[in-house]
Amino acid sequence: MRPIDLAREHGLSAQAIRNYDDAGILPPTERGETGYRRYTPLHAQALRAFLALRTGHGHQQAAEIMRAINRGDVESAYRLIDGVHVALLAERETRTEVATALGSLSATPVHRRPLTVGELAHRLGVHPATLRTWETQGILRPERDRATGYRHYGPGDVRDAEIARQLRRGGYPLPRVARFVDSLHEAGGADALSAFLDSWQERLTARGRNLLAGAAQLDAYLILLDQA
Repeated sequence: MRPIDLAREHGLSAQAIRNYDDAGILPPTERGETGYRRYTPLHAQALRAFLALRTGHGHQQAAEIMRAINRGDVESAYRLIDGVHVALLAERETRTEVATALGSLSATPVHRRPLTVGELAHRLGVHPATLRTWETQGILRPERDRATGYRHYGPGDVRDAEIARQLRRGGYPLPRVARFVDSLHEAGGADALSAFLDSWQERLTARGRNLLAGAAQLDAYLILLDQA
């Protein structure tokens, strides 16, 4: 097959196929007497595997997986794949923790007085300096006592801090946590978080399906390699 023959199946250009070939995403290619590259069903399946992997893993990691396999280092490819699944599982657990935190907010005892920075830090199991950092990042906006200047954390601040703690445990960077808390305030509270959790679950489900689809195409490629 010619480069254009592989390209047509996926709506790509012939140059894109050559680029993938040069990048090691496709297995070694033979050239004819005229110098043109000759592609086989093995190359066609390698391309299908890469494009399917790219949807779930991203371009760079999918390319690394294919290069590892094409140089015979299947173990490294498996490690890359396993790492993505571990990260996806961690994100699933983080979403569950955030959902649990949301469910527990209504059951959280209502304090008759605002919490101090030390009391809130103790409640969350974090250092007081962490709360001050979250305030600097715009995640928390505690009121200040006019006489003493001490921070006072009301029920809304406590809710935001509990959500921030769960997102941070899941590895979310502070700017992203701040953006989410802002959107939560703009949307009017817990309903926004519920919608966020639903959207998050949809993304996780789609990512899981994409990883499965990539694995299926990769397995088909590995079978052809074993038969070659």
